[in-house]
Amino acid sequence: MAQGRTTAPADEDVITAGGHQPHAHDFHQLLYVALGRISVSTPGAVHELTPSVALWIPAGVSHSARFHPDSLVLAEPFDTRSHELPYAEATVVRIDETQRRLLLARTRGAGTGADEASAFATLTGLPYAALPAPRPRSESARAVAGALLRRPDDQRTASEWAESLHTSSTSLRRAFRNETGLAFSEWRTRVRLNRSLDLLDRGHLVSAVAARVGFTSTNGYILAFRRHFDCTPGAWAKRRVNGARPLRDQVA
Repeated sequence: MAQGRTTAPADEDVITAGGHQPHAHDFHQLLYVALGRISVSTPGAVHELTPSVALWIPAGVSHSARFHPDSLVLAEPFDTRSHELPYAEATVVRIDETQRRLLLARTRGAGTGADEASAFATLTGLPYAALPAPRPRSESARAVAGALLRRPDDQRTASEWAESLHTSSTSLRRAFRNETGLAFSEWRTRVRLNRSLDLLDRGHLVSAVAARVGFTSTNGYILAFRRHFDCTPGAWAKRRVNGARPLRDQVA
């Protein structure tokens, strides 16, 4: 049984008693199974969800689901215009007791806009982790941002991106600065660091995380991480394992 306070009209054509056929939403969605378990298929991966984990599915990501008997599935939608999800692909996250209680409480009805913002922050851990990286609005800059969110390890410079999009490097850099408040290089660094948080949370080695998100050296990754989060990646991961949520005390 799936519950959700906002459902895309197309869902009525794909949902069945046993699950969902492949489809995508124009909103971000958190899938959580309060009872039982479900299997969710996304491009390149199959995710097994139980009451201890949930799955963030960014808007536009195709997915299908198979519900096992007697499962209770909660589907939480969040508008992309109001909420910036720190994931560009479907991502499994652990659910703690506070988040579990919030998800169950939200089945009783929708809240105010402030409630939605608070719930999104609690369910993503944004106040404790991810760095703000607003999306630019202009066409070229938005195309670059979308590509880097999908592949933060892309090493192309602003000049190389501009050339591929038939625009000037100055215009592209100006768009990032004016529309996000960040220089292109700083915006890209934040996206890389945000992606690295999930990889650290999954237990990947710091050196492997650094390479996967696009840093050319492990030391460079550690320095950038310390500058933004006021601790090393290893210390951050250890706090997560011990159940503490590391605060972002410093944002450059």
